[in-house]
Amino acid sequence: MRSALEQKLTARTATVVVVGLGYVGLPLAVEFARAGFRVHGLEVDPRRVASVNAGRSYIDDVSDEQLAGLVHNGTLRATEHPQVVAEADATLICVPTPLTRSKQPDLTFVTSAIEQVARYLRPGQLIVLESTTYPGTTTEVVRPLLEQSGLIAGRDFHLAFSPERLDPGNQHRTTRAAPKIVGGLTPQCADAACALYGQIVPKIVSVSSPTVAEMVKVYENVFRNVNIALVNELTLLCERMGLDVWEIIDAAATKPYGFMPFYPGPGVGGHCIPVDPHYLAAKAREYDFHVRFIELAAAVNDNMPYYVVARTMTALEATGRTLFGAKTLVLGVAYKRDISDTRESPALKVIELLEKHGADVSYHDPHVPQITLTNPGGTLHSTPLTEETLSSVDCVVIATDHGAVDYERVVARARLVVDTRNVLNGSHRAHVIRL
Repeated sequence: MRSALEQKLTARTATVVVVGLGYVGLPLAVEFARAGFRVHGLEVDPRRVASVNAGRSYIDDVSDEQLAGLVHNGTLRATEHPQVVAEADATLICVPTPLTRSKQPDLTFVTSAIEQVARYLRPGQLIVLESTTYPGTTTEVVRPLLEQSGLIAGRDFHLAFSPERLDPGNQHRTTRAAPKIVGGLTPQCADAACALYGQIVPKIVSVSSPTVAEMVKVYENVFRNVNIALVNELTLLCERMGLDVWEIIDAAATKPYGFMPFYPGPGVGGHCIPVDPHYLAAKAREYDFHVRFIELAAAVNDNMPYYVVARTMTALEATGRTLFGAKTLVLGVAYKRDISDTRESPALKVIELLEKHGADVSYHDPHVPQITLTNPGGTLHSTPLTEETLSSVDCVVIATDHGAVDYERVVARARLVVDTRNVLNGSHRAHVIRL
């Protein structure tokens, strides 16, 4: 027999609060509002609150038209006031989980959000953590903070972990497209979470615990990190051997079984892939276990921006120039093509390293009007990609392969091009250098 909460969830008469309206939270809030739920978005940034309530989206995967329609009909509203949690039947935590400067897990945003939720927690509610984190966070960090309210998880309220599986910029892999992993603290917690997500996702995969669900998410992203590291290291070897790594990958990809192609680049970016190996490694050390293979893969990928700069330096020297004082244009600063997300983007590290070597750096990105660098600090604005710009720089570094850029025009005007993405598809012109 279904509980009263499950009945409200399946009838879509429940109120949903999404804490954090970023790249995960806003698309999720939109999906629940589209399904007919009354949704409140709780956000600490007043600019985001104002933007949502005005129907203006700041996320690539949510259109202004879609957002404005939901706000206009009253199904979605943003607020800075945590008291809204008291109205919720289900509260979903979608806040950032970054790394510290020393690459240690930083759960500050999670603990702050949970402490707010705990103040307004009431019996019968469902609390779900969606933020990517190390295995054990839900039971070891989230649960004790919520139980400071005097309510007991699994008895007085439901608790679960359900990781996001977004692929930003991919219209075929939306929130609704990927099966949803759910790990409940108890079977009843899992049932409630499955009832909720079953209203927006066609397939739910329920696992035995929140910790299992957390490990599933970390494993998915570590899998990608390790395989990208493998091909990046192969790239370094192929350079020494005088081999074309892109030709090798394309030929290997013709095998119809047992092979999945991954491609080299300037490093890895986004919130999950470069971050999750460090979260898992930190947790493993609590058990006197060192995930050396995973840590090595992270180190290989972390080194790629340095390799890109070294290749750029060598390419310039071959033309009689030095990197010091060279006018260098970086094309693309988002972490992947055709989006505006710069989180953990290797292009930012490339820019910082170029500047440290004395290069005169500018950038162009049709999706990112400005960036703020941390080391050295400062703000840069996207430079228009004019004929004059291309012909005036000493080198162009293609760091992100945005589809809106006319790369043939770049090659025709630029003196030197370092292509880290093979966007020029094996151009053999003398002034084009590939990884």
